[in-house]
Amino acid sequence: MLLPRSRPLANTARLTTLGTLAGAGLIFAHASAWAEPSPALDRFSFSVGAFSADPKFNASVSSPYGALRTRDLEPGRVTMPRVTADLLIGDSHGLSFDYYRYKRDYFGQAGGSESLGGFGTFNALGNANLNVKLDFAKLSYKWWLGTGNTVFGLGAGAAYYRINVGANANIAVNGRISQLNEDASDDAIAPLLEVGVRHAINPDLRLFADLSGVRKGGGRFHGNIYNASAGVEWFPVKNVGLVLAYGVTNIDLARESSTAETRVKVKLHGPSAFLKARF
Repeated sequence: MLLPRSRPLANTARLTTLGTLAGAGLIFAHASAWAEPSPALDRFSFSVGAFSADPKFNASVSSPYGALRTRDLEPGRVTMPRVTADLLIGDSHGLSFDYYRYKRDYFGQAGGSESLGGFGTFNALGNANLNVKLDFAKLSYKWWLGTGNTVFGLGAGAAYYRINVGANANIAVNGRISQLNEDASDDAIAPLLEVGVRHAINPDLRLFADLSGVRKGGGRFHGNIYNASAGVEWFPVKNVGLVLAYGVTNIDLARESSTAETRVKVKLHGPSAFLKARF
């Protein structure tokens, strides 16, 4: 009598084949979801360098003797440390971080006049030592548009900035010598907007341009900071490269209190150089 043959080994082999194909499909789907991004972008990058700027400085400090204002000072080139980092999430989203510190001491003439209506004008004039330190950091989310060698980015986030201004001056007030010592320090968080473009000539030679703005209205500590830069990235080896850029930064910040107001305006422009690692 012939009995139907059981084929457990064949069934097992078939299931194994189907499982292998399904696993391969999942792996392929996962790989597709994390396909290579635009050659203009990196999965992760970290840069350390410096911004060599030629500043133009203007400050005013309120005092019992009126508002003392400096003329536009150009004290010479200053070098500021700068750190940046970028993280790509998926193929078109990412996070961007940037930090720099501006610190400078100034010596120059400060003066001011206040009208007292029918009682005349109040005049003050003297030489002032000014110490200015600004810390600036920003963290933003970026959305990159495009998949080829050129991508455009839109960003939004927050910026943290802290400024310290110290003033020491001997002032002649309507013919009488007085001494002024003022120190103002404060910090704030403000919204940030960014736009940028990246273009890869090839995977090891790329161009970029960025524009960002921070603005905080109202409150005790307010003002705006605008940055613009453009440059080139060159990678002589796969994961390490050199970044050269030219940038312009405009800072206009004011701090108000119940007795005084301090305002600082700084314009910075000059080249930057970074050592960049990418992964």
